[in-house]
Amino acid sequence: MTWRRALLLIGAVLLGAPATSRAQVAAARRGVASPDTAFAAAVVRLSEPGGFFDSDNLISNETSYLHVATRLDRDGVRGGAYVGVGPDQNFSYIAIIRPTVAFLLDIRRDNMLQHLMYKVLFAASTNRLEFLCRWLGRVPPPDLASWTGKPVEQLLAWVDRADADPRWQARVARETLAQVQALGVPLEARDLDVLRRFHAEFMRRGLELRFSSFGRGDDPTRPTLRTLLLATDLEGVPRSFLAREADWMFVRDLQAAGRVIPVVGDLAGTRALPAVAEEVRRRALVLSAIYTSNAEQYVWRDGGFPAFAATLARFPVDARSVVIRSVFERGGAVPLAVPGHRSVQLLQRVRDFNRHQQSGAFRTYRDVVTLDAR
Repeated sequence: MTWRRALLLIGAVLLGAPATSRAQVAAARRGVASPDTAFAAAVVRLSEPGGFFDSDNLISNETSYLHVATRLDRDGVRGGAYVGVGPDQNFSYIAIIRPTVAFLLDIRRDNMLQHLMYKVLFAASTNRLEFLCRWLGRVPPPDLASWTGKPVEQLLAWVDRADADPRWQARVARETLAQVQALGVPLEARDLDVLRRFHAEFMRRGLELRFSSFGRGDDPTRPTLRTLLLATDLEGVPRSFLAREADWMFVRDLQAAGRVIPVVGDLAGTRALPAVAEEVRRRALVLSAIYTSNAEQYVWRDGGFPAFAATLARFPVDARSVVIRSVFERGGAVPLAVPGHRSVQLLQRVRDFNRHQQSGAFRTYRDVVTLDAR
């Protein structure tokens, strides 16, 4: 461990890092590896240089994202390795599937940074309400422990009424940033600026935050963070990762074990996704699900679909392995579309995907999202 790394960890403690970071400082003084070395090394080893997307994508714009929950349960999509793009909607899929390890891959480096923030927020929180308070900058109630297990609707109603004290927000932002730095993932000044800006945006807009694209402003028809956290499956049951304490705690424990690994990478890239496929094989796991959102649409448009398909074929899979995708269809009907939702969530078995790709059945993007869609 270098003297710069030791000084960074010591500084993190002085800025308010948790007990785990104090242990890291003690380790640095003894000249031994930090407890987070394996996690940080995996992030670096699996990642490739980042690319551009026209949105910060702080939250999803898929109101349908939990419509596949019942089908995932019914089909026994469970355990193994999970791969997903984007921000916190992945936590809900993780809570449903209960994987052994999750790789959260996105073309934007900023997405990796956002997931480092989430890792720290999970570690610093004792229950869902404290997580919400640290995430959205609300002062926790004195009876915080009594909120464990309460319905998510009550938690969000409390957040709506809670005090947004600027001093508390500054403290949480400072602690979170220091703890992210203590994780050991190499960060530049620009990365720290992004983390400050993202956390500040969550604190400023809270549950009213919406997905937005650069230069196009807010679209009031897009879901708020509140809508996404209260989302249900097709039976009307809340299924977000904050719906039940046990779901949130599963994600928190997976994070604590260093098994939620953010990766910078393009679905059609030559390094990151192939490296994840090899990592899944090395761990003797099977891919349970890969959530692509609607990224395949851009991969198809840019000519990278054959590369993506070739990499997906390298993953170890079984009969239950699925692709989870979101489709925003402006022309023509899409299977399983639900009235009132602009997006449609679809499943496709990975073996069916591989078979159609090998046979040449994917002649258009519409073929990709409709053949054997479930």
